[in-house]
Amino acid sequence: MQKVDSEYYLGIDIGGTKCAVVVGDGDFNIHRRIQFDTRTAERGWQKIVDEFFAHIDNLFSEFPVEKLSGIGISCGGPLDSRKGMIYSPPNLPGWDNVPIVKVFNEKYQVPVAIQNDANACALAEWLMGAGKGTRNMIFLTFGTGMGSGLILDGRLYTGTNDLGGEVGHIRLAKDGPVGFGKAGSFEGFCSGGGIAQLAKSIVSEKYQRGDKVGFCTPDELEELDAKKVAIAAQNGDETALEIIRVSAEYLGRGLAVLIDVLNPECIVIGSIYSRNVELFKPHAERILAEEAIPSALEVCEIKPALLGDSIGDYAALCVALYDEKF
Repeated sequence: MQKVDSEYYLGIDIGGTKCAVVVGDGDFNIHRRIQFDTRTAERGWQKIVDEFFAHIDNLFSEFPVEKLSGIGISCGGPLDSRKGMIYSPPNLPGWDNVPIVKVFNEKYQVPVAIQNDANACALAEWLMGAGKGTRNMIFLTFGTGMGSGLILDGRLYTGTNDLGGEVGHIRLAKDGPVGFGKAGSFEGFCSGGGIAQLAKSIVSEKYQRGDKVGFCTPDELEELDAKKVAIAAQNGDETALEIIRVSAEYLGRGLAVLIDVLNPECIVIGSIYSRNVELFKPHAERILAEEAIPSALEVCEIKPALLGDSIGDYAALCVALYDEKF
């Protein structure tokens, strides 16, 4: 096999279910991707890191180690990007006080950087996705949870101790679905888990009143999730559309807060929103028109994320490239 004779970077994506390593260049092109199961409950973090090392070392037959210019790591928080530490993420049991940057740096002797997955995804959408060309952009995950990454004045903003952008904790109502440990929070109303809670509450109330629900029987109530709600809403089910409307209205309220405080050019929203724009957008825009400062809203565009299922790969690569380029 002929070796590649140009500089390249590695992106390391550490997830609770899957891990991946990608090889990319300075123009954000991905040339190789390797994925494996995390299985963190069965083995400690050292074994997972060793598997990363084994896959990376195998890549050196095609990508010379001397051309490796940097490594970027994307991982769920909490973590400290300045100290290069991972601190017990909920989806990675046993990853307690892991000096991950030091471990990779000592192994490969190149610059290594880490960001939480929301910040890393924000970099990807800013550098090559829906937010490309902006200087003030907010990325919202709207997936399993509601996190954000903030690009302010052309830089990633992480705050004093890497807690900048924890928008899921914002309280939008006195009561409501629980997210981020808080009832009525942004994450409670606008996340996969939150929509599932909201759906169970609304459907349960309908059954108690004797109403019919077309997409969910009483026996299926506990298995109800955001995906089932979205599919039913796309098929025109009235109850599912009501659930989406409530979530979308609170999305509008949350967006209004962010627009009023940060005055961004663009808010990019991923996952559930990006797959169901036509369901969420009208309700969110209606609330935005009522709640946001008009002149701030006028200059802010709300966009679905562009990178889709590949965002995790590009996110990790962009952490490496951002650390070098900025």
